[in-house]
Amino acid sequence: MIDPTSTVSSLLRTHATERPDDEALRFGDVRRTWSELDVRVRRLAAALRAEGIGPGDRVAVLDLNHPSCLELSLACAWIGAANAVVNFRLAPPEIVYVIGDARARLLLVGPEFAGAVGQMRDELGAVERVLHVGGEAGRSAGGTGIGTDEYEAFLAAHEPDTDPYDAGPGDCFVQLYTSGTTGFPKGAMLTHGAMLAHAAHVAADFELTPTDVVQVAMPLFHVGGTSYAFLALAQGARIVMARMPDPAALLDMVAAEGITHTFWAPALMGAMTQVPGAAERDYSSMRAISYGASPMPLPVMRASLALFGPKLHQVYGMTEACGVVSSLGPEDHGDPAVEHRLVSAGTPITGCTIEVRDPATGERLGTDEPGEIWVRTDQLMSGYWDKPEATAAAITPDGWLRSGDGGHIDADGYVYVTDRIKDMIVSGGENVYPAEIERVLAEHPSVGDVAVIGVPDDRWGEVPKACVVAAPGATVDPEELLVHARAHLASFKCPKTVDVLSELPRNPTGKILKKDLRAPFWAGRERSTV
Repeated sequence: MIDPTSTVSSLLRTHATERPDDEALRFGDVRRTWSELDVRVRRLAAALRAEGIGPGDRVAVLDLNHPSCLELSLACAWIGAANAVVNFRLAPPEIVYVIGDARARLLLVGPEFAGAVGQMRDELGAVERVLHVGGEAGRSAGGTGIGTDEYEAFLAAHEPDTDPYDAGPGDCFVQLYTSGTTGFPKGAMLTHGAMLAHAAHVAADFELTPTDVVQVAMPLFHVGGTSYAFLALAQGARIVMARMPDPAALLDMVAAEGITHTFWAPALMGAMTQVPGAAERDYSSMRAISYGASPMPLPVMRASLALFGPKLHQVYGMTEACGVVSSLGPEDHGDPAVEHRLVSAGTPITGCTIEVRDPATGERLGTDEPGEIWVRTDQLMSGYWDKPEATAAAITPDGWLRSGDGGHIDADGYVYVTDRIKDMIVSGGENVYPAEIERVLAEHPSVGDVAVIGVPDDRWGEVPKACVVAAPGATVDPEELLVHARAHLASFKCPKTVDVLSELPRNPTGKILKKDLRAPFWAGRERSTV
């Protein structure tokens, strides 16, 4: 069990001292032992300090998965700063917002995004230096040299730092952005104590040991990527990182690397079941396949069970809790007598307490009574960066996180997530808040009124749909509205369809009844969320 007083930096030093020659990280042809990783992190820490970056400062990464992002988070832990990992799927205005909100002073950029960052550079006011990671793709992009690797030289110019910041459990070292009901992302401040508590709790329930091999398949901007990497690091397990979640490549990696634990999104698993020859591959090393972050269609779940066997763990969680808070284990996936539990989120993991409360009064509700899911755990973030009011709204004075998800708990203690208090849409593992989309659509001159809902989708679980009313004297062209959305939003946030209505349903106080808009699309479905 991890010492609760440990820091991320002290754990890395321990692994480097006790197991210096054991492999810590593998990424394509790159191999790092624990001692090599430790030296690189401390060189990076020295380089950051030479740039004037210190306690409380933020740096950022805009890249596909790469070891430099993990190294940067570890170096931030060493000097008291924090790494704000940017969702590379965001549209340029959203990227500018996140980097500006974090007040990032240094930005690491992968070759695929070098050109875009060059175009938005003047809008990144707080960024003092852009550092390019990776070279080949950058040099081939028009022959300009944009994106030519600068990272390795940045490290090599400095000797390893020997003076770690005296971090406490409540110090933030990773900042992951989660969308908000205001329409703008919020930076969840994840701390040494919270991240290590999550690692200890998940490792205990999923039987993760230092001899295991953990595949990091999901993007590091997502808690399912970064927290999963730190789960492995905390235990001293070997990390095998994929740059992109390619279905066939990830399946091949299982046998080639002896993967024992992984986390995949349901949409990815659906694609995996369609990979030619998937059933002929060797998955014998796998002990735990976690899935979550978006709805799991039951046909995909059954196909995954047939392909991988009884190794599935459905997980429910949130960025604000560093990841997983409940799990539905293999025993519930494989027992026909409890097949109804396949639509549940399982039971709380070690170290987490889950209750259903009345969202208006905070009163604890009884068995099968619907309400808002509340979570109490030492995995919680310290708050939202620079947003005290949002923090106070999310975390109660006595330490409960209000998830914003609606649901109930049955007599056996299984949690069912049946609705979203805040109308959040989860599409392909990404959280999408209607307010973000509504804010953009409302700016179009043809739109007089708008509501965005999530509707079922066989591939992504659910996708956004816009329900609009034309402005007086105007006519709404759905395709024109979709083009407008694509110009201002990431593709996964854009509505896939537009319905033009004469009016939106409202209650007597004027609130839009989104449940009435959703009802025809979800009729006959066993659940609308996971």
